[in-house]
Amino acid sequence: MLQPSAMLALSTLLVSAFTYPESGAAAHNATDRAGAAQTTSESGAGRLEQVLAARPADLTARDQYRHPRETLLFFGIEPGMKVAEVSPGSGWYTHIVAPLIGADSAIYGIYYNPTMWGQIYDRYTEEMIAERVAHIHEFLPMVEGIRGAEGITAAAYSFGGIDPGLNGTLDAVLMIRTLHNIACVETRGGYLTEALADVHALLKPGGVVGVVQHRAPEDTDDDWANGFWGYLKESAVVAAFEKAGFDLVAKSDVNANPKDRPAPPDYVWRLPPALLLQTDDEETRRAMRGIGESDRMTLKFVKR
Repeated sequence: MLQPSAMLALSTLLVSAFTYPESGAAAHNATDRAGAAQTTSESGAGRLEQVLAARPADLTARDQYRHPRETLLFFGIEPGMKVAEVSPGSGWYTHIVAPLIGADSAIYGIYYNPTMWGQIYDRYTEEMIAERVAHIHEFLPMVEGIRGAEGITAAAYSFGGIDPGLNGTLDAVLMIRTLHNIACVETRGGYLTEALADVHALLKPGGVVGVVQHRAPEDTDDDWANGFWGYLKESAVVAAFEKAGFDLVAKSDVNANPKDRPAPPDYVWRLPPALLLQTDDEETRRAMRGIGESDRMTLKFVKR
């Protein structure tokens, strides 16, 4: 999600002239801590392949950047699971997960606490906030329109207002490219603490949280790497989850991009697919396209 204030605050864009080595085969290997990281069964993997192949070209075009096959295998998403997706947006991952888990399962869209929007950007009008809050009503119609998801149980909630009857029933929660929005307003209302508490409550013991998040270098300034610019430090994400009652059991470099080495005043939306720049200079745009999509951590947590 683009933060408007991130754009207004910038007067120039600093483009790095450095080049970085390609990630090679190591970018697709989990760390030694992963163990049996790809826990999806053989039958589940086969179904995933079918779902991926059945999508239209406008969705599959992003596969080369988002690596949905490797990511969902790593998180162990299986047919029959009950899964929640935090801030599903236009449903790029929902169009994979819903038909993958199938009709004998359930999928839930979990949206941001409605009060959060006014904290992210002080200039949001009531109309702008209402528009964003209303996105929750798009989830059910979207799921109903997904081929292969017919008959699936679906519902949508916001953090701070989830049906307590769901507590302890979910197998997995996916938090893909969404943590920065919650983390950047933690000091303004405890929104990250609330979200992780809700996620913890929803999961069964041993339930999985799959995190994909734009990654800030560990040596960058903490005030910049607070999520407002789209980036978070991996160490900060792990610390927040451990404090909330989760254990990190595996991590993967499948979504890593060593060409993206951001530093202040960089913001993640300068890169594809957004390419939101304050210049029409083609050399700058070419440099951003050369970097590609952001460097992203891919972390697998389990509920204690």
